[in-house]
Amino acid sequence: MKRLLALSLVALAGVATVASAQEASRPLTIVVPYPPGGVTDAMARLLGEKMQESLGQTVIVENIGGGAGAIGVGRVARSAPDGLTLALGNIETNGTNAISQPLNFDVIKDFEPVATLPSYPFLIVSKNALPAKTLPELIAWLGKTGEKAFQGTVGAGSIQHLCGLRMQEQLGIKWSFVPYRGGAAAMTDLLAGQFDIMCTATGSFLPQVRAGAIRAYAVTAKTRLEGAPEIPTVDEAGGLAGFHVGVWNAFFAAKGTPPAMVARLNAASNKAMADPGLRKRVIDMGLEMPPPDLATPGALGAYQRAEVGTWWPIMKKAMEGAEK
Repeated sequence: MKRLLALSLVALAGVATVASAQEASRPLTIVVPYPPGGVTDAMARLLGEKMQESLGQTVIVENIGGGAGAIGVGRVARSAPDGLTLALGNIETNGTNAISQPLNFDVIKDFEPVATLPSYPFLIVSKNALPAKTLPELIAWLGKTGEKAFQGTVGAGSIQHLCGLRMQEQLGIKWSFVPYRGGAAAMTDLLAGQFDIMCTATGSFLPQVRAGAIRAYAVTAKTRLEGAPEIPTVDEAGGLAGFHVGVWNAFFAAKGTPPAMVARLNAASNKAMADPGLRKRVIDMGLEMPPPDLATPGALGAYQRAEVGTWWPIMKKAMEGAEK
């Protein structure tokens, strides 16, 4: 009997080894829920390239845009829970989309948190023609101009829109919003002076600030950006103390993905982000590396739930206001 048991264990170990080898021979797909060419897409490709080295398998980046990211992450929610498909999600795709549009998946319950990725705070920027040169001057101008002032967003319900709503709430001032289909269209009109201000991602707009094409007042973070240390924080600039708003990014797998596979993908992600070359490129893009206390899947899950608790009430209030 002991001999039979030993032989059985050896056989099972052999099967596990073969299964592991077969798994490594299959590619890992990272779904970016936006069109190619943006900051998120660039980050995914940098991470995928490094993760290949530690995973020992091919990593493919697939762009599935549409529905403010809902189509891409929805595809991952319905994928096999085998750890071979990851969504590069964020506060919108795995948070506020649940309020802004009908979804056929649950942004929390249908996913396994895997790894926290580089994030980006916002820049508060304006067209150069605005008379305000500092953040306090901008706030004073908004108070004087009121609803005749216009803020561009990348769509109603986007985190850029919510940034503006939260800023209005903190300042006790109302102004108007102009929704665009994407950042490129909004940037074109901001450069042309078609609207006044914007809460915008650091990555794509930072080069325009450095070129002097638009004006940056502050970064919505606790500390200055490593990639743009010349721009003050909202706390340093004055007038919006504690206004810390940004977009966090993370890898999510389908619900039911085995814990061992989640741990393997988490380790590969963290190892990729520890690479000095990748870190420099990410910082140069205007992104911030994730803090050490968000390195585990459990910490990411808790952070996601906390962010949902913060933004859902603001989102619901905005949607109710739009219906009136």
